[in-house]
Amino acid sequence: MKQSQITYWCHEIIRSQAEAGGCYIDATIGKGNDTLFLCELAGENGKVLAFDIQQEALDATRELLRTHGKEQQAKLILDGHEHMDRYAMEESTDVICFNFGYLPGGDHKLATTYQTSIEAIGKGLGILKHGGMMSLCIYSGGDTGFEEKEKILEYIKGLPGREYTVIVNEYYNRKNCPPMPVFIFKE
Repeated sequence: MKQSQITYWCHEIIRSQAEAGGCYIDATIGKGNDTLFLCELAGENGKVLAFDIQQEALDATRELLRTHGKEQQAKLILDGHEHMDRYAMEESTDVICFNFGYLPGGDHKLATTYQTSIEAIGKGLGILKHGGMMSLCIYSGGDTGFEEKEKILEYIKGLPGREYTVIVNEYYNRKNCPPMPVFIFKE
């Protein structure tokens, strides 16, 4: 059932807020599905910056974009998401997507950590336009996922309510560490 997948819900919320021609960031490339989705949203006049620390992720994403004729719309960057502010100016970005955890099918020891993830969220909020949004897909399994989830939720709970609206969703009846979709809207 497609509607129960976390990425489906995140994409639908993003689609409802996004406009063609904007600047979009995929902060954690993975297999490239969010990058492709953001390229489709951005349209011909928009741009997508996509980050990962694993060359394997960039290569898979480059091939996915090539297959769909979108390779010119995205700049794939071999760098940590905590450095996104080096590539995008303050208040220049419409949407930022995160999928925390590890590369699907990859080494589980190479996973996001709460330290770099919180730093990336903070820097992302700085480059997000007023009226922009951030999507966080938090996966709490694996070696570091539980701690990362706890620390991220603690961090975003402390964001000033006058500046940000934070919506935390939960799969309430699922066992085994279900993912948690979170949305942050910059006022």
